[in-house]
Amino acid sequence: MARNIRLWIPNFYYHVVCRGNRREPLYHDEDDYAVFLYILEQTNKKFPFDIASYCLMNNHFHLQMKAKEHPISKIMAIINKRYANYYNSKYELTGHVFEKRFFDKIISDELGMLEVSRYIHLNPVVAGVVDRPEDYYWSSYRFFYPSQVKNTNAVSFLNTEIIFKNYSGTVHDKAASYREFLFKYQDNI
Repeated sequence: MARNIRLWIPNFYYHVVCRGNRREPLYHDEDDYAVFLYILEQTNKKFPFDIASYCLMNNHFHLQMKAKEHPISKIMAIINKRYANYYNSKYELTGHVFEKRFFDKIISDELGMLEVSRYIHLNPVVAGVVDRPEDYYWSSYRFFYPSQVKNTNAVSFLNTEIIFKNYSGTVHDKAASYREFLFKYQDNI
């Protein structure tokens, strides 16, 4: 049976999710998480994209991403291939690292952008990994947290302004408003 062709609409954000094969861990230690982020950085240099939020969980990852010039399927193929090569080499394995093709869903409006970002940033809390999203290092939330808003130039692919543009005031005011949104609707997740 042939695969369906992926729909890619330039300038729209997508919620992208990819899981480890048989739901096994994709990341066993901090180096694995760091290498994945490095692969995102390197891929972004050649195939530019923006990420509004991300979260790397133990056995899957979430990206809220927009491809600029190339289809998301091409970018994800490169990212997943590079990470699979690293993973299989490091752990002396062969075969599939990822369960199947990545899931993607277009985000069609501003409220959808906020809801997907909230879902991604609260994922470690809902999973019981941490009590607060700011306590989870492998998420973009540290760049959104009011008292710790950092310069995102260190992460070239992250564009927090896509989320912050929905709020007014200073960057700290925007971060505080976003945090309020996160927890106002947390019970709906």
